[in-house]
Amino acid sequence: MGTAIVTGASRGLGLALAEALAERGWAVVVDARGADALRDAVAPLPGKVVAVPGDVTDPAHRQALVDTAAGLGGIDLLVNNASVLGPSPQPPLADYPLDVLRTVYEVNVVAPLALAQAALPHLRTANGRILNITSDASVEPYEGWGGYGSSKAALDHLSRILDAEEPDVRVYAVDPGDMRTQMHQDAFPGEDISDRPPPETAVPGLLALIDGDRPGGRYRGSEVTS
Repeated sequence: MGTAIVTGASRGLGLALAEALAERGWAVVVDARGADALRDAVAPLPGKVVAVPGDVTDPAHRQALVDTAAGLGGIDLLVNNASVLGPSPQPPLADYPLDVLRTVYEVNVVAPLALAQAALPHLRTANGRILNITSDASVEPYEGWGGYGSSKAALDHLSRILDAEEPDVRVYAVDPGDMRTQMHQDAFPGEDISDRPPPETAVPGLLALIDGDRPGGRYRGSEVTS
């Protein structure tokens, strides 16, 4: 086992993965913007889970995540899970507010790369891994998903290039599939999404990439088996 950073871990997939890693003996550094919600969420988790509240778009916060994880023995895994949807309900691109689009890209594309840049010296030493959480909206042209989907498409390609450039680090873009999360509910305001599976169902696919020997690239979590 080793030390992991998991962003966006106060709920949903980030929290489910942090719990799974902690149960396996990993030291896990987690973040989210809501300090109280983050601390309450991770308080029951087993093992060594350290909450570092903050915004991934803040350089000082990103450095705090890296420094905290390095202080626990290095960085073996970075999971860029934190992201934003954008407006809800989602507008067509013809009406998309460009200031909001810039924010979506800042959170979903720039911040993951910036955190990877900060963590790479440690990840190279550890022959570590980066998991960038993406979406089927990055490859399917769903109406109304232009902002979020295009940001995840950028993250997909960024992941591929980073994997090609970093021979000592495996870089994965992982589509976990539809999940019953707050972000998914925000994407479909007023609709019943209770038929979607809980985020815990996506964790085995992520763990298979973390534990396995697959080459870097883009994967659908449901298609990855141990």
